[in-house]
Amino acid sequence: MPDILHRISIDAPVARVHDLIAGTEGIARWWTGRPLDGSAGIGGRFGVYFADADKPAAVMRVTADTPGEISWRVEQGPGSWLDTLITFTLRPHGEEGTTLLFTHAGWQEASEFMSGCSTNWGAYLTSLKTGAESGRFTPYPQGEISRWS
Repeated sequence: MPDILHRISIDAPVARVHDLIAGTEGIARWWTGRPLDGSAGIGGRFGVYFADADKPAAVMRVTADTPGEISWRVEQGPGSWLDTLITFTLRPHGEEGTTLLFTHAGWQEASEFMSGCSTNWGAYLTSLKTGAESGRFTPYPQGEISRWS
């Protein structure tokens, strides 16, 4: 099964990066630009919304939340996302930096949609990086690079 992989160097402490990934308010800041519903704590479920949608684009269950790793299993969303696992592994780098290893694993097949998702994940992870470093985020729609409509 193909996976999306990204490695990002962030000039911010692991704790700051973790907080932006592990809570719904943080996720909204760097990814969706809109509030999420639900809980991002271990075992919790949350939905992500884009634009003016009334229903979530995807619903994730939090499967891991430690200082070094946050994982979400996709329970609802685009068909090719179902049952995939999104993992953020955080490693200290130097005195105040973080290396983020991102994986969106378990895709059934490589496709044009997967390629577009990989491109957009890269953009949103850049939003996370820039926001963690400077407080200036570029969530959806500014951060979207590969558009579907």
